[in-house]
Amino acid sequence: MDKVVVGLSGGVDSSVAAASLQRQGYEVIGLTLWLMKGKGQCCSEGMVDAAFICEQLGIPHHVVDTRDLFQANIVDYLVSGYESGITPLPCSQCNRAVKFGPMLAHAKEAFNCDRIATGHYARIHYEESRGRYQLLRAVDRNKDQSYFLYDLPQDILKGTIFPLGEQTKEETRLIAAKFDLKTANKPESQDLCLIEAHGSMATFLDQYIKPREGEIVDLDGKVVGTHQGIHHYTIGQRRGLGIAAPEPLYVVKLDAVMNRVIVGNRSAGGRSDCLVGRLNWVSVPEPTSPIMAEVQVRYRSPAVPVTVIPMTDHRVKLVFDEPQFGITPGQAAVFYEGELVLGGGIILQENEE
Repeated sequence: MDKVVVGLSGGVDSSVAAASLQRQGYEVIGLTLWLMKGKGQCCSEGMVDAAFICEQLGIPHHVVDTRDLFQANIVDYLVSGYESGITPLPCSQCNRAVKFGPMLAHAKEAFNCDRIATGHYARIHYEESRGRYQLLRAVDRNKDQSYFLYDLPQDILKGTIFPLGEQTKEETRLIAAKFDLKTANKPESQDLCLIEAHGSMATFLDQYIKPREGEIVDLDGKVVGTHQGIHHYTIGQRRGLGIAAPEPLYVVKLDAVMNRVIVGNRSAGGRSDCLVGRLNWVSVPEPTSPIMAEVQVRYRSPAVPVTVIPMTDHRVKLVFDEPQFGITPGQAAVFYEGELVLGGGIILQENEE
């Protein structure tokens, strides 16, 4: 019997992943990562629900304490990023450094098992002609999570199963009800685990970053307001600026050196290109000449046409077919060819260009 370690968060998706694999004949072992210090859904209610699901399925449940790893790779990463004027994306970083890699390593060491599975909505395909595992979008495009998974390396893809990649969220709920799983009707998590634990990203960051009053200025340098810390703002933000103006204003730049928030109209927030670093070409070899692709610059943003131009130091320049609003340093830019995830990286600050 094939053995698989299933990462259980206590939600309906991971519960159905475990139940489905069990019914396919796998020997399933449940594993929950204890991520956050202090209060947090994934570390309290979620852990209890994961244990209940394992009891219901008659499978073992193990908890691995990864709080220090999460603190170093996610919390410290977020805090330093926001202090420097970027808006870091924690999820892809967490998937590679905290979840998938450590979970696969633990599965091999503790259970002599070389396969893990999660409830993510994405697909993995082995392309024989290239001798390479490929990451693809999920069938359910509304739930597709491939954007957060672009940074996974080949050895992780080889050892990973995504049981939900070929089905819709509605089908997942129906399966959960059919199996009479405790989590069948559990509300879906809508926010980052840190936001669920602390109420908002600003509240979380305020525990680590002291208030520092600064100026909000327009593109001409005119002071139009004040702020209590640039970590409360992100590129493209319109609401919560606390300033009156004859036209809608958006955050178009964060100046960490001068502790300034720069605002302008929507057209001022458009960019025709940007640089991307920390690349991972997940499904294809690193290109040596420009390629045409589609790029997604935020999880919920549409994929848009782009020319990807390789540069030195394994960075690329993105040239958009049309200017894009709200290009945000620290967020991921993920490259697609149809449903195939080519790769991705982190959008760099202008001063890194």
